[in-house]
Amino acid sequence: MVQTFGELLTYFGLIILGILAWAAISPLETLGWWAGWFGDEIYHDEVPPDGPVRVARPDATSYILFLSGVGRVSSETFSRREQEFLRRLAVALPHAVVIDDIFPYSVNNLPLTGQPFFARIWRWAFRRKLHGPQLAGYLINIRNIWQVLISADKRYGPIFNQAVAQVFLHALLRYNYDPAGDRPVYVIGYSGAGQMAVGCAQYLREWVQGPVYIISLGGVFDSDPGLLAATHTFHLHGTMDRSHHLGLIAPGRWPFFPASAWNRARRQGQVTEINMGPMGHTGRGGYLDSKHTLPNGTQFVDHTVAVIADIVRRTTTGAPLPKGEAPTPLMELSLPTPLTVQTPT
Repeated sequence: MVQTFGELLTYFGLIILGILAWAAISPLETLGWWAGWFGDEIYHDEVPPDGPVRVARPDATSYILFLSGVGRVSSETFSRREQEFLRRLAVALPHAVVIDDIFPYSVNNLPLTGQPFFARIWRWAFRRKLHGPQLAGYLINIRNIWQVLISADKRYGPIFNQAVAQVFLHALLRYNYDPAGDRPVYVIGYSGAGQMAVGCAQYLREWVQGPVYIISLGGVFDSDPGLLAATHTFHLHGTMDRSHHLGLIAPGRWPFFPASAWNRARRQGQVTEINMGPMGHTGRGGYLDSKHTLPNGTQFVDHTVAVIADIVRRTTTGAPLPKGEAPTPLMELSLPTPLTVQTPT
């Protein structure tokens, strides 16, 4: 028994050491980009339009960048819930360009499955994530979590965030965005991608003339200077979402540090927190779930679409911003059939 327990401790120790070693070498990708080892190329997959998503519109009034959570391996959206959410959002905002072919966990948008040395490992992990055992698939989540932590790091974060901001700008240009124009850009950061959205805001604001809004959908983020650089930040979170509280680990999010970017942005009225009601983080009962409903019968995903569409419409028309309690009355939103969104009461 002692020998078995000792072996268990040995294996556990080796796993911990492996994870720590992995964390230690994670910044090498960022430093390699800064040193010019990877060149200036920004990769992108030729992902075809998915209905009204990824469609360049000549009459576009706004551009929406969607950044998926830490389970993503490339610029292609694999989650059915995310695909349906984006389709409904694009239908709700027919004059907006909805872009989701971005991999925010890479300095040059190169997917994990396309990396020169470790692509085979990531393909294997992705197959395990889809078909089991899912424990092996969580290697993808761990790798992307390291990138989130790098984005929040005061040493490597400015380098990483500048690189990813260039990926955002490259995506906008591919869909005919004019940086010298006044059309607003909305960056939706879902889960861990909330940090990428916040971290890249200050660089994106330097390169585009239009306003840049951050929409954190259950986002986990640090007290980053991007909160002050962004035109406005909307933090959407549900009462059943425990994961978004991970951002509170950052001391800058604590009220004891009034000079932090987060607290300064709140005092200056640049942050609006919106309670989404009894929603969880992901999966069943999450923001994008179509099975669970609010007490008035509205599907969770439809409520999420309505809140974000309301934010986009108010900010593009100059209407007063939502105050933040949910479910609160939103601007009337009608969607073409077969979608129906009821206004929460």
